[in-house]
Amino acid sequence: MTRKHAQTLTSVALALGIVAIDQAIKVAVKTGMYLHQSIRVTDWFRILFTENNGMAFGMEVFDKWFLTSFRIVAVVFLMVYICRSIRKGVGWGYLVCLTMIAAGAAGNIFDCMFYGMIFNNPPAPLVAEFVPWGTGYAPMMLGRVVDMFYFPLVEWDWPAGLPYIGGEHFIFFSPIFNFADASISCGVIALILFYNQRMFR
Repeated sequence: MTRKHAQTLTSVALALGIVAIDQAIKVAVKTGMYLHQSIRVTDWFRILFTENNGMAFGMEVFDKWFLTSFRIVAVVFLMVYICRSIRKGVGWGYLVCLTMIAAGAAGNIFDCMFYGMIFNNPPAPLVAEFVPWGTGYAPMMLGRVVDMFYFPLVEWDWPAGLPYIGGEHFIFFSPIFNFADASISCGVIALILFYNQRMFR
């Protein structure tokens, strides 16, 4: 087997593995927990079922149609770039980083495209169930992304005398994210730390 073939198979297997793990976790949470239910694992780690219409870590910036379409286009371009990089003899580490980013984005795209078509949206404390295709809570492309990992590492109340934030409760690290978000973030961080010259030259 040539290096190019080995890298292609590795990239495909890694991407499929990331998407499969991501979707398995999301389906387990969505069908086993009601919305906003929290399971305490440790003092600093909880499984907290949330859904969002926006970008990674629950941010909501752009219109849903635009965001989903942008994600699809970005993943297609990234896949083309990965294929071209393999043909040019890309390094293994760089390939893994790119694959993690593409696979993570694909995992969240799956939620947006299909979850609204295949899941209902019952009120708490009921949990979601699979429904016949097209009878779910939203049309194609308008499904919500499932998030569940919550790490409130440190919490405190700001002193009352401070301007603007006095008396407010602060949580460090408050974003709620999923496996796909983690894959994207790890890939991006590794690229910045180890491959910044390749990225910006």
